[in-house]
Amino acid sequence: MFEIRIHSRGGQGGVTAARLLAMASFLDKKHATAAPFYGAERRGAPVVSFVRIDDQQIKIYSQIRSPNLIIVLDGSIMDSVDVLQGIQPGGTVLINSPHPVDLPNVNVLTIDLTGIALSVNLVVAGSPILNTPVLGALAKMGVITRESAEAAIRGMFTDERNVQAAEAAFKELIV
Repeated sequence: MFEIRIHSRGGQGGVTAARLLAMASFLDKKHATAAPFYGAERRGAPVVSFVRIDDQQIKIYSQIRSPNLIIVLDGSIMDSVDVLQGIQPGGTVLINSPHPVDLPNVNVLTIDLTGIALSVNLVVAGSPILNTPVLGALAKMGVITRESAEAAIRGMFTDERNVQAAEAAFKELIV
């Protein structure tokens, strides 16, 4: 089973990213679950979402304590939350950042998801939306296929800028 924990802030699209990732996994003929963990927070408060992907039926619906992959949609969360807690040995962290980030004992990939969202004017209530560009990055990483990422996005959103953002992230991420 491949387990993913997504750290974001309310309004950035982390919960929707988890749903899109699960949807894309289904399209790739996998089993998947997606679940958010948050209280009555407001826009901008830390939110954690979880995704499990497997070839077998998934019967676990708890929080993910030992993820294979951690996604950080807002780097400032790392100042207040131990995002690396429980990561599997050899695990990967994907961070939304225009600059390289060095973290001990993990594989780190960085991509400027915010810049990509802004470049296609993918903004809601003044905040760049990061859920669809991160799907393109996950496709580049091989977590899902590019085709399933685009199909999941089109299944949820009619605005083609979402697909453009995913395509830009797919092209930009260096793995």
